[in-house]
Amino acid sequence: MGAQGTLETISFDLPGHVTGKVREAWELPDQRRLLVTTDRLSAFDRVIGTVANKGQVLNQLAAWWFDQTRDIVANHVISVPDPNALIAIDATPLPVEVVVRGRLTGSTSTSVLPRYQAGERVLYGYELPDGLQPHGPLPEPLITPTTKAEKGGHDQPITVAEVSDSGLVEAGLWAEIQKVALAVFSRGTEVAAAAGFVLADTKYEFGLAPDGTLLLIDEMHTPDSSRFWAVASLEERLGSGQMPESFDKEPVRLALSATGYRGEGPIPELPQSVWDAASERYVALYERLTGLRFVPGEQPAAERISRNLAEVVGTK
Repeated sequence: MGAQGTLETISFDLPGHVTGKVREAWELPDQRRLLVTTDRLSAFDRVIGTVANKGQVLNQLAAWWFDQTRDIVANHVISVPDPNALIAIDATPLPVEVVVRGRLTGSTSTSVLPRYQAGERVLYGYELPDGLQPHGPLPEPLITPTTKAEKGGHDQPITVAEVSDSGLVEAGLWAEIQKVALAVFSRGTEVAAAAGFVLADTKYEFGLAPDGTLLLIDEMHTPDSSRFWAVASLEERLGSGQMPESFDKEPVRLALSATGYRGEGPIPELPQSVWDAASERYVALYERLTGLRFVPGEQPAAERISRNLAEVVGTK
């Protein structure tokens, strides 16, 4: 499902190939990795289709954010040889996804809003007060970790204390990660606000460089890893009981939810308008956050990427 002429996958004759929900990765010499971001879109821990220009937006926007936050924490970026490709330090990922939430929102089983509305007041180890409004601000940004599921599985929520108590991450390193995650989220909130957005929540992934340095890896503050809402319409929409105007993949999740889909069974067909609108949101978010004009890469994307990476992958 999704747009025609999108980058669904790509292959190279390189070792250590790993296929993620959105990215393809390979090992390179000198403790490096090649990451190619496709146009695949995942929801409910399943790949459900492709969105035009999505991979390019994610790759370029993540690279931009990594550059904006390198004064807070080091990251894995070495170079960006193609709009869809990244050469990165071959970090060892830590087994926890670090989710930071600034708003009471979400539609999945690990989100805080459905559980709060069901009457839960202790979530991820935090005690929340009564009277919080759907999609309104939390008393303060909260770190709500999840385990990393195996392919086809679902991420499982755990508390901040359980991350170190269970031995997933050493206590001192975990304390540093929490401090960094909140600082990066604060930076993201400020930049988003200046561009007319609320950064409602986001997911970070961390890893260790070969020399043991803590690195921010994967992606950051993209419409795949974060919820961005338009400030201009937020108060009016929430006041009338509507959902926030999202510039991320949440509308696709909601379109799936409207069919009764929750990640199990056959993936329902969605109207082409859903995919087209998703592409437009991704591009609009990129341009407003960065202040740069989005220039779609030459098509077919796979041919362009292979040509731009010829020297890297040894075909030149």
